[in-house]
Amino acid sequence: MFGLSVRWSLKDAPADAGDRLREYVVNTSIARFSGLDGLHQKTWRMLDHDWFEGTYVFETAEGRDQFLAGFMPGEATAPGSQIVGSRPVAYDLFEVVAIAEGGAGFVAGAGPGHS
Repeated sequence: MFGLSVRWSLKDAPADAGDRLREYVVNTSIARFSGLDGLHQKTWRMLDHDWFEGTYVFETAEGRDQFLAGFMPGEATAPGSQIVGSRPVAYDLFEVVAIAEGGAGFVAGAGPGHS
């Protein structure tokens, strides 16, 4: 499995960026990535007022690389960039050594920050 993380800084983002990102992810982005061919999972992570990140796990390196090649030309107009007011600050490509499902099971959907 092959991973990609795309990170935006929230340091200079509007004060409501965290709330707007949560709303966008829950109301739009989850549906966009659910069932995407070649994608095992996507996780959206955030440390409010610090950073926001999309972390992807793809079946193949080629699938990950194709996704990234399609994303980068439009990074400035991507919804995350529009909400935070800037382009991503980091892209990390990595190997996923393993994924374990814990006893609580895998749960898709919104996290505790969504009201």
